[in-house]
Amino acid sequence: MATPVDPPNGVRSQGKHYYSMWQTLFEIDTKYVPIKPIGRGAYGIVCSSVNRETNDKVAIKKIHNAFENRVDALRTLRELKLLRHLRHVNVIALKDVMMPIQRKSFKDVYLVYELMDTDLHQIIKSSQALSNDHCQYFLFQLLRGLKYLHSANILHRDLKPGNLLINANCDLKICDFGLARTSNAKGQFMTEYVVTRWYRAPELLLCCDNYGTSIDVWSVGCIFAELLGRKPIFPGTECLNQLKLIINILGSQRQEDLEFIDNAKARKYIKSLPFSLGTPFSHLYPNAHPLAIDLLQKMLVFDPSKRISVTEALQHPYMSPLYDPSCNPPAQVPIDLDIDEDLGEAMIREMMWKEMLHYHPEAAADNDEMCS
Repeated sequence: MATPVDPPNGVRSQGKHYYSMWQTLFEIDTKYVPIKPIGRGAYGIVCSSVNRETNDKVAIKKIHNAFENRVDALRTLRELKLLRHLRHVNVIALKDVMMPIQRKSFKDVYLVYELMDTDLHQIIKSSQALSNDHCQYFLFQLLRGLKYLHSANILHRDLKPGNLLINANCDLKICDFGLARTSNAKGQFMTEYVVTRWYRAPELLLCCDNYGTSIDVWSVGCIFAELLGRKPIFPGTECLNQLKLIINILGSQRQEDLEFIDNAKARKYIKSLPFSLGTPFSHLYPNAHPLAIDLLQKMLVFDPSKRISVTEALQHPYMSPLYDPSCNPPAQVPIDLDIDEDLGEAMIREMMWKEMLHYHPEAAADNDEMCS
């Protein structure tokens, strides 16, 4: 549980109060009353809380020493910039970012999200029965959220069950946008680490320099297969093993389906793998609805140019009981996520501060007065 504690330096800052959770100090705005810690990840600790001004239940994520690693700091900045613009029922809402006391030297960042009950990874791992209706509804919401992101020119690039938050009534929201990029961006990011390996598309595993929205569709296919079978479909131990598992199930690829591979060494490796007839998805998932199998086959296609798009997937007969094109408006404007990868710590901190001001117009007004 959350335990009230004295401030670390004995000086109580205005508008803040202090709690200890999982041996971690939380310095949070007094309008939030923490309840209990609910999760711990690579980027910090999350606790549930109540906003006593609105009575909304929220999740507060503390990112400790946010600037210790420049890559992680850029990731946090990217998520802040992106979530400020996103408004969709299937995308997690960032409700607040707490203003730190010191503009030039703050170390920790506190993000306030809407509170969800669990994530898809926990549900797949659990003993809860998953009917065809469950699988269909989860997939529909994931595709609908993804269509919105793609319409805003955003590739998520790290879709996996743990990044899909779920409520008790089966509502699904996509979260964790630290690896997201604009789909027309060029340059360094195209070859960096993306997507947890088990959900990584062949074109990423094969180090292709140019990729698009179809990488997210491959990840959705892997997640859908995991819903149907209650275990990952391609649990590779490393990159080459991952490709081997994919070929074992999809079967050896024809020459024309390897044309997209722009790396000669990578193409040679794929051709060197033992011949495989593949395993039909209907054998892997004998209890799945035939239309679910058909859609899965269209998502998990080796050649990205032949993979189904998100819009086509939503229009597939398996989705027809749920999909209404008129209820899925695109994003208002494409979002520009162009951030200089070489920014220094001071500039990243300043850019984060400016993002925080969007949630605190009163602080922005004070700031303008000081500068005038």
